[in-house]
Order: sequence, then structure tokens, then C-alpha cells
Amino acid sequence: MEVEIITIGDELLIGQVVDTNSAWMGQALGDEGFHVTRKVTVGDVEADMLSAFGEAMERSRIVLVTGGIGPTKDDITKKTLCRFFDTELRFSEEVLANIEEMFRTTGKEMNLLTRNQAYVPAKCTVIQNRAGTAPVTWFEKDGKVLVSLPGVPYEMKWAMETEIIPRLKQKFRQDMYISHQTFWVSGYTESGLAMRLEKFEEELPPFITLAYLPTPGLIRLRLSAYYPDKETEDAAMAEQSEKLRTLLGGNILAEEDKPVEILIGEMLRKKKLTLGTAESCTGGKIAALITSVAGSSGYFVGGIVSYSNNVKHQVLDVSNLSLDTYGAVSRQVVEEMAAGAMKTLNCDCAVATSGVAGPGGGTPDKPVGTVWIAVAWKDTVKSQLFRFGKNREQNITRAANMALLMLNDLLKE
Repeated sequence: MEVEIITIGDELLIGQVVDTNSAWMGQALGDEGFHVTRKVTVGDVEADMLSAFGEAMERSRIVLVTGGIGPTKDDITKKTLCRFFDTELRFSEEVLANIEEMFRTTGKEMNLLTRNQAYVPAKCTVIQNRAGTAPVTWFEKDGKVLVSLPGVPYEMKWAMETEIIPRLKQKFRQDMYISHQTFWVSGYTESGLAMRLEKFEEELPPFITLAYLPTPGLIRLRLSAYYPDKETEDAAMAEQSEKLRTLLGGNILAEEDKPVEILIGEMLRKKKLTLGTAESCTGGKIAALITSVAGSSGYFVGGIVSYSNNVKHQVLDVSNLSLDTYGAVSRQVVEEMAAGAMKTLNCDCAVATSGVAGPGGGTPDKPVGTVWIAVAWKDTVKSQLFRFGKNREQNITRAANMALLMLNDLLKE
């Protein structure tokens, strides 16, 4: 079942706001057997919106629109939809009651602009937004559906999960089964992995595809199958997954769509271990990844951003002799940082980073991208030197990912 997604807002076009809505919607729809064929972003211009609506409705049976239905003057999606579907706005007492209830629960006072959100297109099915004040509107024409949703991410997600996806599944019969299998792979570059899997890809059944989704230091492989017979599809996916396991062996980090910070957290929880971080060049990136996982307080005790040598010495007990002799970016210092973090934070294991993130600060011996990483658990401390590139942001992300991978390997041992 083909779906097109249209996101609306000048802020998306100029990069002031990153469009996370369509990414989330694409994954949620794919998990339920819908096939997103196109994503389009347009600004707050009526002519552009009308053109996008018309083209999408010609191509697809389902069109999902987010954004532009707030209380301010630049939110013109509702009026534009009225023009597209040849209708007018009407006042809805039901929507007003929902808005008033939202304001009662938050203790805020409703103003005229917010009250105006109770005006909805006459030719639509109104779905009350229990997560916000902008109602969801569902249009049908010639057997096709267009749904207008709020642009606020948590409101959109609530509407999709509780109302829109269930209604779409009920209305449209699924004649194709869609399944995905994800593998997180380490130890390969994208091109190196593609060469390793060249013959595997050539021999894939025509209804199965392989996608490479790289992130600094890691690659996510996704097998996707689209087939009308579920039993045949499941058998083929199982066969191809087993082939990947044979080809990649220990380089497969996980066989589920979970990033390394979630996998680390699950392992720490299972082993009943606590973790601390000592970061220099990554500036708290590792701690941010770990604490992005709900429930991380059960195993993460804290982190120290030891950017200066003074903090490395006074807080982490790195010796001045090591700092003076080998420099901050060295095996000796990063290992002492990891050991110092375990002592200072009173945790079972620790990761530490020290390097030259760039774009400046490099030397002939330690050019930009030079990073030392250490991991420690009990009496074991392991360290490794990495030579990344010249991009500061990528160096920080790669260092954070590699630190967690090293910790993963140490805990497995």
C-alpha cells in the first residue's frame, strides 16, 4: 500500500528545524506493512501546498501531511485544504471542548488564536487530538485518503499510533507482506562490506533487498522483503539471514534494530554492573548517548568531562609525569583516565577518550583525528589508538561509538 508524506513549513526548508516527523512516520508505517514511496517538503505557500497535494493524490492512495495547523497566521494548511477539497471552515463545539479540557489540565488560559483552532474543514472527519490543541483531519476522495496531522512530533506520534495507523489498516486491505531484519555490523567500511557481500547481493531473491545504513564506526544492514505469501517470505528471510551470519560471523554486533548504547545498557543491567565515563575530546558525547536510553540511571553513575590537563590530574588522578612525558593524547594518559574514573565515580567499569578532534590542534606526530580510547573493568584496562579523519563532528561521533564497541567487547570477554 503506497503512502506519500508531505511535511510543511519554511523552517524545514531553511534548516532551522530538522524534519524528524517523516523519518519516524516512514519507519512506523513500514513496520505495519505500508510502503512509503515519497517524502516532500514544501514551505508555507498556498500554491506550493496545492501542487503537492494534487500530485500526491494522483500517485498514491494514502497521503499524510504534517505541519501548518497551529494558531498563528503562517499556519495556512487548514485553509489550503479547504480550497483543495472545495469546502469551507466550520466551528466545531467538540473540538473546542477538547481544547478547553487541554487548557484545564495544564492550568493555562486559552486565548482567541487558540480558540480559532476549533474551526475545521466541513468536508472531513475530525479526529480529536488528545495530545494537543490542533485537531487531526481525515479527507476521502475517489477511494483515496489524505490526513492532516500536527507538526509537533509528540502530537503527531500520538495521532499515528492511536488513530491513523489503526484506521488505515482497517480501511485498506494489505495484499503484500513486508518484513525487515536488521544487523549491526562493526569492523568494516561501507565499501569494504559491500565488497564482502557482493556475491550475496547478486544471489538475493528478487523480492528481498539489502540496504546499507552507515553511521560513524558502525554499519546497519537491513534486509527487506515484499511478498504476497507470508510463509514463503518468512522462509526466504530466514535463509538469507543465516547466510549473512555465516559471512560476517563475529562482526555482527546485534541482530535487532538497537543502537550500541542500548545494547551496552542491556549488558550492564544483565551483569549488574555500573559504568562511568572520563571524556576529553568527546566532550560528554558518550555520556549523552548512554543517558539517552530510558532506565540508564540503573547502571550509569556519571561522567567527567576532563578537557584540561588540570582536571585530568586533580579529578582523575592522572600523573603529571604522564602528561608531561607523553602528552594528553597518549596511551598512558587515557588508561589512567579510565582507572581514575572507576576510582572517583566508584563504578565497576569505565570508558575514557583523549584525542585531537580538530579542525586545529594537530601536530605531525598527532594529526587531527588522532584519538586514544581506553576501557576498564575490574583489573583489566585496554586501550587502542584510532586515526579518524579531519571532520570534528564525525571524529567525536566515531570516537564515542568506538568507545562503546570496545566496552562491549571487554564485557563479552
